Amino acid sequence: MKEAQDRVTAAAILIGNELLSGSVVDKNMHYIACKLVGAGIVLTEVRVIPDDCAVIAATVREMRSKVDYVFTTGGIGPTHDDITAECVAQAFDRPLIQHPETAKTLRAMFAEKGVEANAERMRMANMPEGAEPLKHQGSPVPGFRMENVYVLAGVPSIMRSMLDAAVPGLRKGKPVLSQSVRCDLSEGTLAHGLKLIQEEFAEHVDIGSYPLSREENFHVRLVIRGTDSAVNGDVAQRIKDMIGQLGGQIIPE
Repeated sequence: MKEAQDRVTAAAILIGNELLSGSVVDKNMHYIACKLVGAGIVLTEVRVIPDDCAVIAATVREMRSKVDYVFTTGGIGPTHDDITAECVAQAFDRPLIQHPETAKTLRAMFAEKGVEANAERMRMANMPEGAEPLKHQGSPVPGFRMENVYVLAGVPSIMRSMLDAAVPGLRKGKPVLSQSVRCDLSEGTLAHGLKLIQEEFAEHVDIGSYPLSREENFHVRLVIRGTDSAVNGDVAQRIKDMIGQLGGQIIPE
């Protein structure tokens, strides 16, 4: 699917040693992918990286030059391993500052809760110079945007709130539509014909093949994704014709 003039792209960088060690299960990538697809933005790559400032800064530099938008998750809390803000500052060669408006908001929040606005808690107001706070409904603590990089929390509920606040301001592409065909043939039987159809329509659609479980009688679901519903329909019909020629049956979804 290579309609470049209509294509808006994004990448996600999931930050945290806890993700790489398996001690925490990521719940953010699926939401990010679905939210961006709904906005017509193609998520082209996802990376999971450690709490290592050199790695974070290098990855942000690389990805922000390759896609329209980069979204990072994790590492913007009050503890010693929450280093994403300073690493993003390094990636942009900007000093890390305490954002005045955000600091004021945090002090008011801590006063209301009756807790000390200590240096550790106030780290959550740190941003690269020139960054814009990303205010949202989930918490008084914002994420932030630095040019095309959006820095979001790792806590899933807060990350979703931050992303929901960011998406309306993004440039949108054509929405990606999907259509599926389910059949009783194996992937091995379908593979050659499916490859030929994909090659013929490579500029317009992506075709995915997904074998189903024993509970689903080992059927295969073929999913066509593209921005033109008419082309999607044409490809679906070609796939149905191929299934019939191979002696297979279309299974109602």
